[in-house]
Amino acid sequence: MTSRPLWQGRALALVGIVLVAFSLRSAVASLSPVIDHVADDFPVPPVVIGLIGAAPPVCFALFGLLTPLFERRFGLERVAVSAIALIAVGMLLRGLAGDSVALLAATAVVFAGVGSGNVLLPPLVKKYFPDRIGAMMTVYSTTLAVSTFLPPLVAVPVADSLGWRVSLGMWGLFAAIALVPWVALLLRERAAPTTVTAAPVEIDPTDGRHDLQDAVAVATGPITTAPANARTFARLWRLPLAWALALVFGTSSTMAYVSFAWLPTLLVDIGGVTPATAGFLLSVFGLIGLPCSLIVPILVVRYQATRPLFFVAVVGGLVGLGGFLVAPTAALALWVCIFGLTAIMFPLSLVLLSIRARTAESAVALSGFVQSIGYAIAAVFPLLVGLLHDSTGGWQVPLLVVAGVLVVSIPAGVVAGRRRTIEDEWERRYGSW
Repeated sequence: MTSRPLWQGRALALVGIVLVAFSLRSAVASLSPVIDHVADDFPVPPVVIGLIGAAPPVCFALFGLLTPLFERRFGLERVAVSAIALIAVGMLLRGLAGDSVALLAATAVVFAGVGSGNVLLPPLVKKYFPDRIGAMMTVYSTTLAVSTFLPPLVAVPVADSLGWRVSLGMWGLFAAIALVPWVALLLRERAAPTTVTAAPVEIDPTDGRHDLQDAVAVATGPITTAPANARTFARLWRLPLAWALALVFGTSSTMAYVSFAWLPTLLVDIGGVTPATAGFLLSVFGLIGLPCSLIVPILVVRYQATRPLFFVAVVGGLVGLGGFLVAPTAALALWVCIFGLTAIMFPLSLVLLSIRARTAESAVALSGFVQSIGYAIAAVFPLLVGLLHDSTGGWQVPLLVVAGVLVVSIPAGVVAGRRRTIEDEWERRYGSW
């Protein structure tokens, strides 16, 4: 396939993908830093905070299943415009909320759009950039990382000067701007329909010399608008490797969404810092994900470093949590940075979804299996942490539970590090794939 410049004939798609990627994470990371400001206007019980933290993985799992159905009925661009509109409207409604129920409802609207956007962006990349998938996924993942650390950095200063409603609502304006290129593309699509498809890519997972772009290309394949092979999906329930990947992904998502929901409140309570400082430290936590998203795929694909990276993430998480428990005021920023190493698991999981399957078709099934189970696991813990904090009046028990998740995931990380595909494992156990 001949490559052409990213901008040539597809500038609108490039701008649209960047703007939507920015909105996907800013929607998650912009609320918890200002929750204290919100609580000054109306009560926000811990259970509501926990539900807000659980909303992303629940919506991601639900709309991950529904969005392909909508896409087949209405088309990629139409569903993308609808998803972005939901994000924009939900963010604006969060800024207008008059009580905790309205805040939770608006957040659910936001994450309904985000859940669809997560599914739609990789197919959009494939459609408009089939020749530059590696480069576009780097742009995509880097934008996600930037939009994770930027909102907490500015949320509290804006809330202090202009109020929490402006701090929350302003992100809706960015989402609204993201509508412009996609509406333009939709109008152009109606005038002159264009279909571009990428050829399926197969990877030999035992060959460490294959190109990183091929691995990233297949990593986009699991989230497509084509239904997975039902027989392949059914077989995954019987494979320890598939369950191990699901648990690693679930652990990654649990660390992220517990942190987005509770880390600022935790830091204010145990570290004695101001909400502004807590928001800054949440931004630092998100910033750790930026180099991880750039380095981890290379280390996994070229150097087969799955297990070492996984154990660095687990040990970093446990050390950071231990610091919160034992000496929070001594080196709070250090513990946040070390705990931020759990971000290694996210790009690690995405790459494993590609190289643990022989073909794009089986990667589709594997991704659906892993993400549905992983997000279901992650949905439990933000709410559980809130309930435990509310019932115990402290953070010791919730932190020990989060540490327990990391410890329990260790066998899954060992199994996920085996250099074999789901097809290999099936053939070793049951015969021909």
